[in-house]
Amino acid sequence: MTKPAHSAREIAADVAAGRTGAVETARAALDRIEAAKALNAVVTIDPARTLADAAAVDERLRAGETMPLAGVPIVVKDNIWVSGWRITQGSRLFADFIAPQNAIAIERLRKAGAVVAGIGATSEFASKGVTTSLLFGPTRHPLDPALTPGGSSGGPATAVAAGLVPLAIGTDAGGSSRRPPAHVGVAGFKPSYGAIPYGPGFAEPFFGLSVIAPIAADVADIALAFETMAGIDPRDPDSAAIARGADDPAGLRIAFSPRLGLDAAVDEVVAEGIVSAIARLAAAGLPISQRDPVWPAGATEDAIMPLQHAGLAALYGDAFRKDPTVFDPDIAKQIERGLAWSGADVAGALVASAAIANAFAAFFTEVDLLLTPTVPCVAWPFSQLGPDMIDGRAASPRGHAVFTPFVNHARLPAISIPCGTDGRGLPFGLQIIARRGQDRTLLRAARQIEALLQA
Repeated sequence: MTKPAHSAREIAADVAAGRTGAVETARAALDRIEAAKALNAVVTIDPARTLADAAAVDERLRAGETMPLAGVPIVVKDNIWVSGWRITQGSRLFADFIAPQNAIAIERLRKAGAVVAGIGATSEFASKGVTTSLLFGPTRHPLDPALTPGGSSGGPATAVAAGLVPLAIGTDAGGSSRRPPAHVGVAGFKPSYGAIPYGPGFAEPFFGLSVIAPIAADVADIALAFETMAGIDPRDPDSAAIARGADDPAGLRIAFSPRLGLDAAVDEVVAEGIVSAIARLAAAGLPISQRDPVWPAGATEDAIMPLQHAGLAALYGDAFRKDPTVFDPDIAKQIERGLAWSGADVAGALVASAAIANAFAAFFTEVDLLLTPTVPCVAWPFSQLGPDMIDGRAASPRGHAVFTPFVNHARLPAISIPCGTDGRGLPFGLQIIARRGQDRTLLRAARQIEALLQA
């Protein structure tokens, strides 16, 4: 795994100062992407378009324009609209779809000088925790090609971890841009719901859950991308203002929950690595107490999954009835389940979602930050939905995802930062969660925690 030679901040500074050009920078990124084709992280490139966009950035600089992301090459997940690019959602239904306009977040990134170098792989409709699709095949882990980076933002996360680009943009409806970064050793940020405007784009099966999520090698680049994309836009009625945030994270009330208050299996190497990281943070002076959220009875991912299944069925049920073989078999099963759920089943899932959000809200009246594992295990073979065993217990196909979905249902901000590796060098991450709207406080605290863990 090769970390980017330069951060997004360094690239932007060099391009703005004329020490290098946006075209030269874009060409180098395209060369890296070509050399790493075997990873299958970037599934669509358009070199002529990329180089033309980079030339336009160079021209804007010559005209005196200031751009915070001048010439920074980025990879965008294959479910976010980028004007003029093929965007497929990893689905054969959209194999030839050309996005008619930019999503608001992409519009803002490009205005800030970012250059789209390619489109990053996703699982079909961003709906499973392994990045593979019938359209493009599997994305491979940058440390071991037999393994998966997880999903669904496996392409963007791998593109950053492999050093192809310094910054990628994913989506996160249940951990899709936190778990893959944790598995490949980079940082991934899920903002508060509404902090970054969503769309224009595809109809969203994850009602009120999915967010645009930056992925980078460090928290500072994530913060730069977040500030570029965040802010109310009238085209998104759910977009929301975000608090300025605490200038100094000192004095924040910090809780540590080793299993998020759930009956979750965690591999020993991850559990010990997280506890070791917490001990280092406490020794550095952070006031950390062990405390679990208290969940309502029946609060499990199974209780809320009907929302995903029903959302997929609402959008793609007709196509499924016509030809189920068009879909990834794992997605076809979800659609089939969605068609079978009753209205009462879906309403029950909404009730469970609201109860989870209320429980988290109560918890964050008494703490400011919550530290948990991002994942309970390291990466597993890409041919499997999840590892067979976690901590010696048989694992369900979603056992690897236990620590992230509740955050989406509570619409909270959360970030995963690298925390450790197992004996093979496979990474895992520390998840930091804050109350809704405290994205900037979270990012400032994450930078401090990142620095302490790297010391």
